[in-house]
Amino acid sequence: MSKKYFGTDGIRGRVGEYPITPDFMLKLGWAAGMAFRKMGACKVLVGKDTRISGYMFESALEAGLTSAGADVMLLGPMPTPAIAYLSRTFQAEAGIVISASHNPHDDNGIKFFSGKGTKLPDELELMIEELLDTPMAVVESSKIGKVSRINDASGRYIEFCKSSVPTGTSFSGLKIVIDCANGATYKVAPSVFRELGAEVVVLSAQPNGLNINENCGSTHMGPLQAAVLAEHADLGIAFDGDGDRVLMVDHTGAIVDGDELLFIIARDLHERGKLQGGVVGTLMSNLGLELALADLSIPFIRANVGDRYVIAELLERNWLVGGENSGHIVCFNHTTTGDAIIAALQVLMALKTRNEGLAQTRQVLRKCPQVLINVRFGGGESPLEHPAVKEASARVTQAMAGRGRVLLRKSGTEPLVRVMVEGEDETQVRSYAEELAKLVSEVSA
Repeated sequence: MSKKYFGTDGIRGRVGEYPITPDFMLKLGWAAGMAFRKMGACKVLVGKDTRISGYMFESALEAGLTSAGADVMLLGPMPTPAIAYLSRTFQAEAGIVISASHNPHDDNGIKFFSGKGTKLPDELELMIEELLDTPMAVVESSKIGKVSRINDASGRYIEFCKSSVPTGTSFSGLKIVIDCANGATYKVAPSVFRELGAEVVVLSAQPNGLNINENCGSTHMGPLQAAVLAEHADLGIAFDGDGDRVLMVDHTGAIVDGDELLFIIARDLHERGKLQGGVVGTLMSNLGLELALADLSIPFIRANVGDRYVIAELLERNWLVGGENSGHIVCFNHTTTGDAIIAALQVLMALKTRNEGLAQTRQVLRKCPQVLINVRFGGGESPLEHPAVKEASARVTQAMAGRGRVLLRKSGTEPLVRVMVEGEDETQVRSYAEELAKLVSEVSA
């Protein structure tokens, strides 16, 4: 059975459009509660980001869960990784996050975590899918679930984040600008870094339900770049709306992306003998990351784009560190999912250990030029299966002799083929990309 509602990152959509409606959320809460109850006594944590529709969906999920006999513990606005952590701490059967991550306020969605703080198993998602297509039946009155609120959730999570660096660590003397994206990190992130001794300047920490990710955070880096320069700060940190992605800005105002942050973390662990295996990136990770890790003899493999696939590869190999260039970074030595605050702390620790600034440390990774061309096709057989396209792709890959790569893939939402070529010589890379894009266009005609 294929999944009708669940995507690679939970359930997403535009508020008010199917399936992101209050009645669907009510039914989803009931179906999830029924599925979780099959595991025995059922306690479910529910958190959310700061978008206005979260209050409406929280109430609907709460009603659905309790109607299935599940007890609900409400966390209020909290980062997504905090729900993963607190689900373990409170020994809940599951955690639910109401969030659309880095998207604007008029989107929303649902993410699920198991009681171990990991993604739900496929079989449990399929069970919920099946229950969504059955009539909703409320349990008898004596078995209806109860609702409570965890008032110290923020404090618990702040202490957890601080515990990811050695006891006694101080970032005294470090001036940081933090952009909270008017999202779920607005309460906790400034406290974490201040309590570790840093001087903190805070941006975009006044959520009103409508301004989450609006010209701020990791999807709009301009305000942070300007603030770092104006404040003469050592660096800037940008989170997304639900706190599972992080990008940085060095003291010159230059953006430091997820590939660079992942390298800094991995190299630090490697130098301290604590890396355990290699690093997982994605199909979109810059070739420069792969080459820089190879220079240190650190294994590197690519997963499909999406944190679910990065995590699956880490688990299969028993490795600790992986991530995406978007800033979704997983540090399994500290937590079970992508956590922006914890990833940022690991970068700061690496800088402190080397006694270097971010601008100096990032120079080791030389990002390779990357050219991406979108080619529209008219449907039917994929041009990627055409023998001429396969032959040309293999020929270009061979010509770059391990110092470049080709990625041809279909868009998941549009009739487009994305032609991406990466290598050390920008002129050569552009020439190869244009050659392949022309060929894809010709065979699609």
